[in-house]
Amino acid sequence: MRRAFLSVLLLVSVFLLVPASPATAAPYCGLVWGSLEKTAPGLSAAPVVNVRTGRHSCYDRLVIDVAGDVGGYTVAYVPVVVQDGSGLPIPTRGGAALQITVNDPSYDASYQATYSPANPLELRNVTGYRTFRQVVYAGSFEGYTSLGLGVRARLPFRVFTLDGPGTSSRLVVDVAHRW
Repeated sequence: MRRAFLSVLLLVSVFLLVPASPATAAPYCGLVWGSLEKTAPGLSAAPVVNVRTGRHSCYDRLVIDVAGDVGGYTVAYVPVVVQDGSGLPIPTRGGAALQITVNDPSYDASYQATYSPANPLELRNVTGYRTFRQVVYAGSFEGYTSLGLGVRARLPFRVFTLDGPGTSSRLVVDVAHRW
């Protein structure tokens, strides 16, 4: 009995004497992205040929397929997505909107469309996505192609390019599910 009492007393005293480590909040899923504009210079005549989306455990992903090298890009939160050329607003669902401009046309050298969505206001069905609310086509004008991405809120995002498959490349936009 005395031994059990001493063991408990020793255990309690260790907890009282050992200082607690300071609480530090780890980034969500290890993500350290921000929500400010992201850009890369360059211009390419390689055409946009497809737009895809995907769901991941910590973020939702938008992929723009280009038949060649991605020329460059600008991705930023905007008050409203605007149509290329005309500047007309394109409303998007969600609490925030990203305007995504890839420095590549969505037409070939003969001005034939290489990407012409059936419904420009619903490029992909994003029902059930944690962050994405709507993907819209904002047009292609003077060698630039723009999309709008309606998201749940202004959340951190990252942008990068990937080579392949073959001579193609991809512009990738990931938007975190939360901060």
